[in-house]
Amino acid sequence: MSGSAKRLQLRDPEPPVQTKRRPLSVTLIACGYILAGAGGFVAHAAEFKLSPLPSDTLWVEGISLLALLSGVFLWLGRNWARWLALAWIAWHVILSAFHSRRELAIHSLMCVVLAYFLLRPASARYFRRAGA
Repeated sequence: MSGSAKRLQLRDPEPPVQTKRRPLSVTLIACGYILAGAGGFVAHAAEFKLSPLPSDTLWVEGISLLALLSGVFLWLGRNWARWLALAWIAWHVILSAFHSRRELAIHSLMCVVLAYFLLRPASARYFRRAGA
């Protein structure tokens, strides 16, 4: 066997798997969701003082916790978290339809931008992991 054949034979058929780096866009989106979730939770927690158990406040707190949960698990690279993040912003688009056109436009634009960055190929590769 020639020297070059030995070198080829000793090589791994696939290159070593590199650590999957989180795309900057996913990092920024995750941080945004963490801040929105934590901020919303703290801001609306004060409403519990006004009434013993307001059901609207419970729903808002739950939605805030979903944003926080989504942000943390986007950071950790869980695929389901990006779908939760998109569902969260889509819910806000639906809610905005009952408010001003400006609010609807802003949430719709945010939904499109978030969908673009969370569904593009670089993000899909990041989220495509065993057990994610």
